[in-house]
Amino acid sequence: MPRVLLIEDDPSIREGVALGLRRRGHEVHAAETGEAGLAQLAVFRPELVLLDLMLPGINGVQVCTRIRETSQVPVIMLTARGDDFDVVVGLEAGADDYIVKPARTEVIEARIKAVLRRLTAPAGPQGTEHHGELTIDRAGLTVAKKGGHVALAPSEIKLLLHLSASPEQVFSRQQLLEYVWEHSYHADARLVDACVRRLRNKIEDVPGSPRYVQTVRGFGYRFGPL
Repeated sequence: MPRVLLIEDDPSIREGVALGLRRRGHEVHAAETGEAGLAQLAVFRPELVLLDLMLPGINGVQVCTRIRETSQVPVIMLTARGDDFDVVVGLEAGADDYIVKPARTEVIEARIKAVLRRLTAPAGPQGTEHHGELTIDRAGLTVAKKGGHVALAPSEIKLLLHLSASPEQVFSRQQLLEYVWEHSYHADARLVDACVRRLRNKIEDVPGSPRYVQTVRGFGYRFGPL
């Protein structure tokens, strides 16, 4: 089972989540502040981070930004306010998903599994593809632009793989939520929009005039035409 770093300042939530995940076989290290969590990140080397949005000292958004400076480890944000503006800020800082507290252990476990599945090469044709200046290695889950490696978080790489597999096909936000995030219900489209913005900032020369990930107004997104 994957190693989990839990950064949560509320002791009852921290202890409850940690206990529930340990009972399911996870090795869990817990921290009550952002500073302590960042210190553990380098030592513990978790396979996933559960990160509270509202923390004393440096908040969850700042912690996520710091994590993304050196690591693409999957990050799931924990928030008590699912419709809060800070959720969007957290997603744009690099979080792969978020969970509204309080959440049952089975819900958290399901989200962890869904995020980690994004690190597995999708079924279907594999190999290396060239799309203009982008090179996509579908089996190795790597992307290069002009020969230089592009560091993508799990949600970003899976979104790009899905869009690029069917150039010019338009996908709705709900279709992308179901495929990339595995949310089968009518979930928060902000997950998709924030991930698209992050992806564009990494692969587009001019993110405001995208060449690769294009918006189809009123419906969703498509890859190309180049």
